[in-house]
Amino acid sequence: MKKRTSVFDEFKKHKLTYIVAVILRLVLVASIVLAALRSDWETIFYSALALLLCTLPAVVERKFPVVFPVGLEVTILLFIFAANFLGELRSFYLLVPHWDTMLHTINGFISAAVGFSLLDLINRNNRSKFSLSPLYLCIVSVCFSTTIGVVWEFFEYFMDCFVHTDMQKDTIISGIYSVMLNETGVNKPVSIPEIYDMAINGEMLPVTGYLDIGLHDTMKDLIVTFIGASLFNALGYIYLASRGKRHKLLELFIPQADTEENSATH
Repeated sequence: MKKRTSVFDEFKKHKLTYIVAVILRLVLVASIVLAALRSDWETIFYSALALLLCTLPAVVERKFPVVFPVGLEVTILLFIFAANFLGELRSFYLLVPHWDTMLHTINGFISAAVGFSLLDLINRNNRSKFSLSPLYLCIVSVCFSTTIGVVWEFFEYFMDCFVHTDMQKDTIISGIYSVMLNETGVNKPVSIPEIYDMAINGEMLPVTGYLDIGLHDTMKDLIVTFIGASLFNALGYIYLASRGKRHKLLELFIPQADTEENSATH
């Protein structure tokens, strides 16, 4: 069990993380209070969820022998705030171009960090029955992160199907290729390269193309998740291949095993 420390000691060791966490929590608490005054239950739910999720890094550090470096922990806190509060409640997903793409890339980075740290801790454990090379460990970490991305897309799909949300955002495209339109029944796609307008039940829609209802968004999310995971593991490979050397930039994002030295310098 880790030794409990005072708030003052926590502030001295984690100044930037502590300041960011306090600011975000104050904003979320204020959001909950204001939403309660106007009975806005959706805002209360998302703000409370973000407030709860912001405690996860601290809970993981207390329960498991791992230390999140300041760069990674601040990234996690800002990601939670950006996704739940800004994205859902302030409509940044619609107002800010590529907001969803940015968050999925960061999610891939963070998930890879979690997978990387778990595998590295097991790899370095004397009681472990296997030992992964740096390259193989990084490949498994990328797979771990990408799997989390896939599971999230499952969640979005089921929410859209059964709760009638629109988590898998639509994409307007100007051309399609489909075997369904081939009247001969041959497995050869028919090309419609230029689509200018679209109608449903005889009513024209205000779009200048074909309305894709999720495929492009899902694939884009998985691709950028993979890119984020690969970026982290490129850093992770350098760190593992030169273990023992100091890399100030890498140490901002690579989780460490909990030791007296790490706790003092985190």
